[in-house]
Amino acid sequence: MSIHSPAGTPDEKQVIAEAEAALNGIKAMRAEIGKVIFGQEQVVENAIVAILSGGHALLVGVPGLAKTKLVETLGTVLGLSEGRVQFTPDLMPSDILGSEVLEQDEDGKRSFRFVKGPIFTQLLMADEINRASPRTQSALLQAMQEYHVTFGGQRHDLPQPFHVLATQNPLEQEGTYPLPEAQLDRFLLQIDVDYPDIEAERRILLETTGTEIGTAEPVFTAARLAALQTLVRRMPVPESVVTGILDLVRSARPGTGHASTDAHVAWGPGPRASQALMLCSRARALYDGRFAPSIDDVKALAAPVLQHRMALTFAARAEGVSIRNVISELVDSME
Repeated sequence: MSIHSPAGTPDEKQVIAEAEAALNGIKAMRAEIGKVIFGQEQVVENAIVAILSGGHALLVGVPGLAKTKLVETLGTVLGLSEGRVQFTPDLMPSDILGSEVLEQDEDGKRSFRFVKGPIFTQLLMADEINRASPRTQSALLQAMQEYHVTFGGQRHDLPQPFHVLATQNPLEQEGTYPLPEAQLDRFLLQIDVDYPDIEAERRILLETTGTEIGTAEPVFTAARLAALQTLVRRMPVPESVVTGILDLVRSARPGTGHASTDAHVAWGPGPRASQALMLCSRARALYDGRFAPSIDDVKALAAPVLQHRMALTFAARAEGVSIRNVISELVDSME
């Protein structure tokens, strides 16, 4: 089996040694999160995978499923500075990025000073992001892709590492706006948050309605997290996984010969989806205690990576076909 290793990296043995050293920290992180978030193992896993991959995540679900609580807990456990923006219809881009104020010194000279907004943090919680107007939503585009903002012609770098974890209510609810496609593509993963199972909900009832409520403690620092993110990028990838990623993403584009895609998909994912699958497969393997990803990682991440990067045709929507149905067929057709 051939292995793809990033150019200019140490040998595989050194990467494995560093991964082994990281596993105890990841185990402790999972334990701390479990003190606050009950059940939702898949949601927690995908959120951590997104951060270990150095990207952003969009959590989609109805209100009351602990999406905001999960983001707060991740900030604590990972040792990151946190900022929160509550997105509302009257929110303006300057409320996120910051603004310039006119100041006058002792000599009477006037000048503008940039006052940083809440985006200047390491972990930004964009709460109910789709309740703001598209103009305000798009204010995050440059920051999420380039890790700096430009205001008044001046560049302002964001703290590192920088992550956006956004929560979104289902579009069927009142007062929501669909996110622009360009912004959706900036999210590494779309994480669907469903209702907890009965045992998890029982724990919620018993452990959050008493006098003592569990709290999480920091496990990592920002520097340690950055080192883990570098480690993820250095992990070797089997050639079979690289081929599987390319085949999956390309089959999700209409006109490539896949019957379900050609019949139901209006436009499919670009190369950024392949990059996301490559990074997230490595991160998922590390999270699971393995030192190289497998094709099973690609299959498990197919829906979170692809579903917000594809659009159905009008005829497919009329027939009741969903993006997840199409992705499921693509995954089933993988070798």
